[in-house]
Amino acid sequence: MAKPTFSLLDLVPVLEGGSISGALANAADLASHTEALGFSRYWVAEHHGMPAIGGAATSVVLAHIGAHTKSIRIGSGGVMLPNHTPLQIAEQFGTLDALYPGRIDLGLGRAPGSDRLVSQALHNGDASAFPQQVLALQGYFAGDPRMGFTAVPGAGAAPEIWILGSSTYGAQLAAALGLPYGFASHFAPAMLDEAIATYRRLFKPSAVLDRPHVMVGCNVFAADTKEEARVIASSQQQQFVALRTGQQPARLPAPQEGYYEGLPDKLRHMLDKIMSCSAIGTREDTSTALAALIERTGADEIIISGQIYDHAARRRSFAIAAEAMEALALAKV
Repeated sequence: MAKPTFSLLDLVPVLEGGSISGALANAADLASHTEALGFSRYWVAEHHGMPAIGGAATSVVLAHIGAHTKSIRIGSGGVMLPNHTPLQIAEQFGTLDALYPGRIDLGLGRAPGSDRLVSQALHNGDASAFPQQVLALQGYFAGDPRMGFTAVPGAGAAPEIWILGSSTYGAQLAAALGLPYGFASHFAPAMLDEAIATYRRLFKPSAVLDRPHVMVGCNVFAADTKEEARVIASSQQQQFVALRTGQQPARLPAPQEGYYEGLPDKLRHMLDKIMSCSAIGTREDTSTALAALIERTGADEIIISGQIYDHAARRRSFAIAAEAMEALALAKV
């Protein structure tokens, strides 16, 4: 790796005691900060009915982010396409492409990004039609006359389309379409190796790519000391425990010192599995964890995430991550 390729997935955390307005202000600041640090992309994920996540109106958030940045690529990680019609997404991302040409990514997933009740409220579509939706979306961007009309905005726009997933389904689709593939190992790492192997084995070159291109997710909770890193990681750990134990969703909680150590063995084991693609510690710890993930997967890109309560600590964590990736690059030169 002559030069590190690292990006940021921001879930636009809404803090306990905070507000949506504050979350969006923090997102704009973080995007500008990571642009200055040399991150390649800034992505926002579509989730619904989750009080701790402020990125539901993904394209609107990205318009906000674009106005506060100059060069970093911005996009969805991802848009849950069955929640929309392909035409709606072509228009939204065609608009973003017109506003910020050459900077727009469109990561696509087929999960609802919500529970059953929210899916019903969204009139969630048939996830089995996801491949056909992706093809229709490509047709709108290409101005394909077989679509019957021209998408305006949309036709002629050229967002970089990705297929995202946490299983072999998305891997197979990305391979068949010759598109880049992103795996959600930051929260669902179980099928990471199998999915990447499937994608590479089945990949068919396209007008977009002549070879496979893989991005993998990794949580980073980095600080100047191991102790501080463990503390700032506890907010996301609390979220994962709440989700897996059937508790009502809430805003991102404040960190708790000794949280992980105080959990029962069963819950610690659960967290270890969910967060196996994570770096918690100093710059050296972060560098070691990222190097191991790159060695394991051969990833072309790493997308870093991390729900951290204190905004200054979050900025510092991603700055340390950038230092760690730069150190890895220098070691490879």
